[in-house]
Amino acid sequence: MKKQLLVVDDDADILKVLKANLELYDFQAATAETWALAKEVLDVQLPDLIILDLTLPDGDGIEICRLLKAEYPKIPVIMLTARDSVSDKVMGFESGADDYIVKPFETLELIARVRACLRRSVPAERKVSINGLEIDFDAHIVRVKGSEVDLTPKEFDLLQLFVLNRNEVISREFIRKKLWGDSKLYSWSRTIDVHLQHLRQKIEKNPSAPEYIVTVPGKGYKFRM
Repeated sequence: MKKQLLVVDDDADILKVLKANLELYDFQAATAETWALAKEVLDVQLPDLIILDLTLPDGDGIEICRLLKAEYPKIPVIMLTARDSVSDKVMGFESGADDYIVKPFETLELIARVRACLRRSVPAERKVSINGLEIDFDAHIVRVKGSEVDLTPKEFDLLQLFVLNRNEVISREFIRKKLWGDSKLYSWSRTIDVHLQHLRQKIEKNPSAPEYIVTVPGKGYKFRM
């Protein structure tokens, strides 16, 4: 499952380069040139990590980082800025930044820092047991009522997405972006239906009256505890 990143920088050329490089290394990257545009992205989908410039036309990056960490404490924030003084770095970390990179930077270093932040943000739970459904995230093993079920990689990613967001309603658009990114599927809605149908057939005792993954009319789906 590709990680979704949000890059916020007022330089359109830097955004274009960052997006291309991040996607080259198998990330999905949304971009925003202002804090207002970044908030619009956050309203639609929460990213796995945010790369934030400190100098934006409609807000100071230090204060923005504080706001982000107050509202989304689990999302890592990497500051990417030309401010290179010790005091700037200290203020950045004290505002909640998980890492601080000074421009100009090397792409490989940025990718390494992004991966390191994402590893630190992985949920502590690596095994989950819910109402007879057991999942080992590391070994990619799923058991229902003690019996192991064979899931395809995409079905496992779909189940993991539901479990890590359990008791929250997730939309079809959220599923599409997390599992297929921005790829232009011929019929992504039908693709989701097919994968969800196959997953339910494998983990639900009665797929037509699911115990785990329930439909929330007009909104999406929810993994029910």
